[in-house]
Amino acid sequence: MSQSEPLLQVVDLKKHFPIHRGVFRKVVGAVRAVDGVSFSMDPGDTLGIVGESGCGKTTVARMIMAAYRPTSGEIWFHPSNGEPRVDLAQIGHAAMRSIRPHIQMVFQDPFASLNPRMTVRQILAEPLVVNKVCRGRELEDRVRELVELVGLKIQHLNRYPHAFSGGQRQRISIARALALYPRLIVADEPTSALDVSVQAQIVNLCLEIQDRLGLAYLFISHDLGLVRHFSRKIVIMYVGKVVEQALAQPLFARPLHPYTEALLSNVPSTRPSRSTHKIILRGDPADPINPPSGCPFHPRCLYAQTVCAEVVPPLEEVEPGHLAACHFADTLHLMGCDALGCVI
Repeated sequence: MSQSEPLLQVVDLKKHFPIHRGVFRKVVGAVRAVDGVSFSMDPGDTLGIVGESGCGKTTVARMIMAAYRPTSGEIWFHPSNGEPRVDLAQIGHAAMRSIRPHIQMVFQDPFASLNPRMTVRQILAEPLVVNKVCRGRELEDRVRELVELVGLKIQHLNRYPHAFSGGQRQRISIARALALYPRLIVADEPTSALDVSVQAQIVNLCLEIQDRLGLAYLFISHDLGLVRHFSRKIVIMYVGKVVEQALAQPLFARPLHPYTEALLSNVPSTRPSRSTHKIILRGDPADPINPPSGCPFHPRCLYAQTVCAEVVPPLEEVEPGHLAACHFADTLHLMGCDALGCVI
């Protein structure tokens, strides 16, 4: 694959879940979980998706994994060098079998994502056996390689998941995701169920593996501190839409959307003596069943004007490589991490 070609390209992706009522299950509306999301990733890149619960970030991940069929939009993926890219939004189940080894997922809850009736050896061997990658001595060598790659020991192979801590279980989940030599790993809040001290270990492990294997990560989280540490590029979502997209450093230094500024203001500071400016958003997040007119964020925005309630702002490039969906992105002077007092 040419380095100029993206590994993953999502174009105007939408997922609307129909609402049925009555005896005859008549469709009376839809939940607009994802409503026009676009972004791209390069080989070996790391992209973080951030937003409040219910903003649609996990739904985006599930559509990339072909667990959900999109309502509309395109998901272009390059399986490997020399192969044409494929649209995961249109591909059938049979064709998807050849793509799945290249895209793997690490789930949020390590306690629920592992089969309690299988040993670690069986868990790691299963994807290799099902996909007919290897068998016999080669299979055993691959399983041992995987368990050592994630910092566990060979003697752990005969144990069951209940014998491990949360952090160790997530290491097993990561090893299982790596079994088929993927190009892209979708990590759906992989550290949210873990202790803070363990979170850093898991993130550092993922970064070490990325350096060794050249993987790309799609990292979903609501923890901006982890996202900045882990991701090169960041996408901010609000009620199914992308409101800001940029490289991590410029986004944290100078956000262009009021929602991003509010998120940054509520990041805990590592310097308690430093003054902080917390922005408390009024009201609740918009209802994806009945979103407000115009900008979906305008009912909670401190800078909203009349046009915000009337016209939907397009996602446009305000600065080189820095996109924002705000009518006043080029005139507002929003506070970044230094001004807000958050150090992440």
